[in-house]
Amino acid sequence: MTTEMQQTGGEPPATADEHVLETSGVTLRFGGLTSLDRIALRMRRGEILAIIGPNGAGKTSLFNSLTGAYVPQEGTITFRPRAGGEHELRGRKPHVVSRLGLARTFQNIRLFGALTALENVKIAVETRQKTDAVSIMLGLPNARRDERESDRRAHEVLAFVGLEHRLNELAASLSYGEQRRLEIARGLATAPELLLLDEPAAGTNPTEKHDLEELIRRINEDLGVSVLLIEHDMRLVMSVAHRVVVLNFGQKIAEGTPAQVQREPAVIEAYLGASPEEDSAAVEEAAAVQAEHREREERA
Repeated sequence: MTTEMQQTGGEPPATADEHVLETSGVTLRFGGLTSLDRIALRMRRGEILAIIGPNGAGKTSLFNSLTGAYVPQEGTITFRPRAGGEHELRGRKPHVVSRLGLARTFQNIRLFGALTALENVKIAVETRQKTDAVSIMLGLPNARRDERESDRRAHEVLAFVGLEHRLNELAASLSYGEQRRLEIARGLATAPELLLLDEPAAGTNPTEKHDLEELIRRINEDLGVSVLLIEHDMRLVMSVAHRVVVLNFGQKIAEGTPAQVQREPAVIEAYLGASPEEDSAAVEEAAAVQAEHREREERA
């Protein structure tokens, strides 16, 4: 059963207009396997919302459903841009979802390794431009203007993520942490209102994780971008997320502030594979066995 927990201390309930993203009854099946089971969530505009859960919980399936890679069989996915109105995302093509104002990164880095960091970001900028192929081939004024603008914007985004000194380096030659930041820069280059980060800290070292933590905060606070985050690093989640949603076997089992969620018995059971009572008993049993072993050694 899903446990709904409200923020304590504080904020009045968000109205519908304040929710940048809302899903209701989202169900995704692959044959007889249910990957997402009636997922309902509401994301406030301007917040950092983390989606956590064990491997196979359905986190990436949810991201794929939000961005058009998968089409759920049931449910609604509503996106509300600042300009107003509502857009149903279920069944939309990924490029349409991107144009509406959503951008994402992937668990496995998907950069153009043979292109420079600057070129990778310019490609993303140009998805927002309207110059046609004929104008580009003929070098018309609008094409030249868009080229200058994409170059300026790409430099700006690379400076924001701390890669301005690497802009002419091939993406494949960057360190793993730099590649992660470059992927984020490419997402930001599309000027999103909602940025989806799929395990951005995977494979990074402690220093890179700290830098990533600061970058996520800056994206949220300085750029005003809402951030939906999938992450297994609980220290990172607990330090940056305003709220946390927990999935397990395709179902939402908890929702609340980081402090509330980490005390929720259903969350502890999902991660440890046992109820808190069973886990405590197991610890006591292990301690008794160790004590008995030490006693035997002393007698010997």
